[in-house]
Amino acid sequence: MKIGDFDFSLGNVYVIAELSANHNGSLEIAKKSIKAAKECGANAIKLQTYTADTITLNCKNDDFMVDGGTLWDGKNLYELYEWASTPWQWHEELFAYAREIGIDIFSSPFDKTAVDFLEQFNPSAYKIASFEITDYELIRYVASKRKPIIISTGIATLEEIEDVIDICKKEGNEDIILLKCTSSYPAPLEDANLNTIADMKKRFGVEVGFSDHTLGSTAPIMAVTLGAKVIEKHFILDKSIGGPDAEFSMEKDDLAFMIKSIREAQKLQGTIDYEMNDKRKKNRKYSRSLYVCKDIKEGEEFTNENIKSVRPGFGLHPKYLNEILGKKAKKDYKFGDRLEKDSF
Repeated sequence: MKIGDFDFSLGNVYVIAELSANHNGSLEIAKKSIKAAKECGANAIKLQTYTADTITLNCKNDDFMVDGGTLWDGKNLYELYEWASTPWQWHEELFAYAREIGIDIFSSPFDKTAVDFLEQFNPSAYKIASFEITDYELIRYVASKRKPIIISTGIATLEEIEDVIDICKKEGNEDIILLKCTSSYPAPLEDANLNTIADMKKRFGVEVGFSDHTLGSTAPIMAVTLGAKVIEKHFILDKSIGGPDAEFSMEKDDLAFMIKSIREAQKLQGTIDYEMNDKRKKNRKYSRSLYVCKDIKEGEEFTNENIKSVRPGFGLHPKYLNEILGKKAKKDYKFGDRLEKDSF
């Protein structure tokens, strides 16, 4: 599977900087954020494509009010999404700018009209947000576009995850990436449950990543060591900009550190390897082997007093020590001589 020029078969990690509402209503800030994400080493910048009218109703009934200890308590959903949305008239310029500077760009559509709108830009992938995983018709429509589909599973049941994978495959789209996600903003570390990543990979047989809403970079770095091939993180130029997502978004220096650490974690993982490469063979000269530690005359017995396992490793392997003890020397040996297989 590929997203743009990124080839997952090469084993690297695809890092997505989520712009979300962190433009705070400024096209210029949005473009500066894209440039900063590129400079930090992110593979992609991701937008969100909706209007308040395509995502909710302009209603102040209790059902539509935000409560429950969130950052946005007291607002109704319509007000929140009016505040947070990315103007659709910006998309053409943002897609063009990202491609001009060499960073991948795509978006999360929140209804079919957003998908139709985004298709004109030929995005390299689509992202389904956590709370849209229950919108099976939206997922079916997105999957039908035959582009890689990244699906956050933050609020999904096991049955729903199975359903959406089946929907994508029935549309002929098997380029599926599931993201382990905790849909809290910010998310407590103890709710991350990153061991789920390996289980998701085994259970569903698709690529798996991590959409991170924790503070800091510990969780995404650990997720990579547990098999995540995609990391998504909310990104903001400077938290002083403000906005609905600022509190749990990562600033430029921290994003750069996270990406650097992720790349280092990739290198540390390496591959399963027991082979003796040239470097290991060369370093074996510093291992232990059997040497004469006291002059020995021909016919004299080898004992713990006259042979010893020491560095360097040019002599006989120490595993032969007990086999040699009590045997007689074939010749004279001087202090510091190495023992070899024909020594006894």
